[in-house]
Amino acid sequence: MEKVITCAIAGLGNRGNDVYGNYEFVRPDEMKVTAVADPVSGKREAAKERYHLKDEDCFETVEDLLKKPKLADVIVIATQDKQHVPQAIEAIKLGYHVLCEKPVSPSLEECRKLQEAAHKYNRIVAVGHVLRYTPFYTKVKELIDSGRIGEVVSMQAMEKVCYWHQAHSFVRGNWRCKEETSPMILAKCCHDFDIFVWLLGKECKKVSSYGGLYLFRPEMAPEGAAKRCLDGCGAKENCPYDAEKIYVTNKRTGVREVIKDGRTGDEAWPICVVSPNNLTEEGVYEALKEGPYGRCVYACDNDVVDHQVVNMEFEGGVTADFQMTAFTGRGGRTIHVCGTKGDIYGDLSNNQVTIEEFGKEPEIFATAEGDMSGHAGGDNRLIHDFLEAVKEGADEDKLRTGIDVSIQSHIIALAAEESRLAGGKPVEL
Repeated sequence: MEKVITCAIAGLGNRGNDVYGNYEFVRPDEMKVTAVADPVSGKREAAKERYHLKDEDCFETVEDLLKKPKLADVIVIATQDKQHVPQAIEAIKLGYHVLCEKPVSPSLEECRKLQEAAHKYNRIVAVGHVLRYTPFYTKVKELIDSGRIGEVVSMQAMEKVCYWHQAHSFVRGNWRCKEETSPMILAKCCHDFDIFVWLLGKECKKVSSYGGLYLFRPEMAPEGAAKRCLDGCGAKENCPYDAEKIYVTNKRTGVREVIKDGRTGDEAWPICVVSPNNLTEEGVYEALKEGPYGRCVYACDNDVVDHQVVNMEFEGGVTADFQMTAFTGRGGRTIHVCGTKGDIYGDLSNNQVTIEEFGKEPEIFATAEGDMSGHAGGDNRLIHDFLEAVKEGADEDKLRTGIDVSIQSHIIALAAEESRLAGGKPVEL
């Protein structure tokens, strides 16, 4: 009989509870949650019932959990960005293997401390860069490595955050203030820089960047806008960011669709964040009346960017450019890889990759295969890879997203933010 990996979850938010602790991704005979920590009592109670825990297995703080002798084989660190490293290092000292949600930290010094601790105590530390595990980017990597497009000379990518996602996560939500969490180019886009590093197999040498906060500011509010969307807002009719439209009536994100389709857990995102313990229309309206997600997007305490471009030079003179924007109707990522003998174009939103060798007909690949839930199939594959590494006692080099390789994306993102704040001045890495 295979060993069941036991798991503690630090932070019962959408990623910690609905993704990494999701028994739809991993069966209870593969992984068993044995302890949880979260400051919100309602989340602890729900986790207690979901994972069949005792009162003594549920902690108000991660620090309280880490005061106990080791309670599991692995720990998921899915707290706020600036909490990750101190908690992860303490867990490593106790003997836990760690799955750390991205970004690791907005401090490069802290990232390096975690890397050092992983090596010193011989613990596996995986980072939540799930895109490496998607069938989509796996196919792009396979085509590049096949040599069919020759040597890669340049690469272009775009992340379309989508208007309502920006409003939810980076204007009203937990990642709205860079001083509290991380710069947006790190919090949202370290995924993308990680993909550049992985696909190219090269180190980045130079970065420059421009961008800023264009729309979501008080001076951009339309006439008649209220401080909260449900307080008789005079701009409601023509405002796409109206909270009622996003969280109640929208066909993709609204609670009416969630109820109709019977969605639960991560499937119910973003409603599961707005009203985690009451996925009903009544529960969502109550949360919008008083909570952060009912605020006008022009009257929040946000300061992260809503658009940014990053230019990169990699080893050997290979160049890459990346654009992140909030101003799209649909979210997703696109990529264009240009080689000396051909090019590759991919759109993650439809899981389609096209290769065109110069002078030949294009070849199209549909990359949707197997379980595609959670970040285009990346979430569940990352979890299984991490668990297998722990079971086999493998070293971190066999993980696609070990701490050593994951740090490179953070170096690029933090350099991009440094450049942006300096008006686009190039930063040598």
